[in-house]
Amino acid sequence: MTETIRGLHHVTAIAIDPQANIDFYTRLLGLRLVKETVNFDDPGTYHFYYGDTSGHPGTILTFFPFVSAGRGRSGSGMVDAVTFAVPGKSLDGWVVRLAERGIDVDGPFTRFSRPVIGFSDPDGLRLEITAVDNLERFSPAPADRDAAPAIGGFGGVTVCVEAPERTVELLTETFGYRQVAEDAGRRRLRAANAADGTIGAELDVVCHPEAIHGRLGGGSVHHIAFRAQTDEEQCGWREKIAALGFNVTPVLDRQYFRSIYFREPGGILFEIATDPPGFAVDEQPDRLGTSLKLPPWLEPRRADLERRLPPVRLPGAGS
Repeated sequence: MTETIRGLHHVTAIAIDPQANIDFYTRLLGLRLVKETVNFDDPGTYHFYYGDTSGHPGTILTFFPFVSAGRGRSGSGMVDAVTFAVPGKSLDGWVVRLAERGIDVDGPFTRFSRPVIGFSDPDGLRLEITAVDNLERFSPAPADRDAAPAIGGFGGVTVCVEAPERTVELLTETFGYRQVAEDAGRRRLRAANAADGTIGAELDVVCHPEAIHGRLGGGSVHHIAFRAQTDEEQCGWREKIAALGFNVTPVLDRQYFRSIYFREPGGILFEIATDPPGFAVDEQPDRLGTSLKLPPWLEPRRADLERRLPPVRLPGAGS
């Protein structure tokens, strides 16, 4: 197996209003809805996947929209922020775009020599955009975004934990991340062999001693997923993580990838997901995200699920 993790596969968060979620991430941020499906563990709830044109690993932000969910609370044992990366010297367009749409923006400020702005989505999820020189690019999503440069994918995520040493040890000694910077209690880690500007390669670890424990709900991150290139590589990681004493799930079929889950020492749910088969397994690439897709084992329940799910307007569904 590969001895190091390649970086982020996806990040999954909790939303409340499904239509507001779709509109914000496709119309305002310009991401592509690459899949409309359901939460396989709770099929009465949607699962939306946003990313670049093809949904490459490292560009995928997903949501469970629980209509009856209360607001979550940031704090220890939670993801503090999700950061998107855009080409260098391109933040001004984003500041203008967000401000024109009534979004409160923090910054720009500088973090590890990169300019950053912060803001929140409709449910309070903390988001950031950072300008990155030599940014690795995939295929920007062709969405209703007419001003600012396209988001390239994840710049990284920030995790807030009580005992950062244990989390950093897992990420460096087991996953193979390298610490590349530290400032004011924030440690920046980068996946081994990844260059500056590689999409999804970085992760920041912070500790806020005064922070109370966070609470899942609307506007909070449910889990972070890391990449495995093959099923064999994923099985190797499962054996390695189990040998360290973590309680790891069996391999679960998520239709577009296969997954294993465990909680890291700080309490955040980690997933390792396979790159294949990808989002074109049940839709043509030019039709991704334009209709409700169900895995074979849920297809017999389609009529019932469609009655239970709130109606939404999908980008491109009528084209």
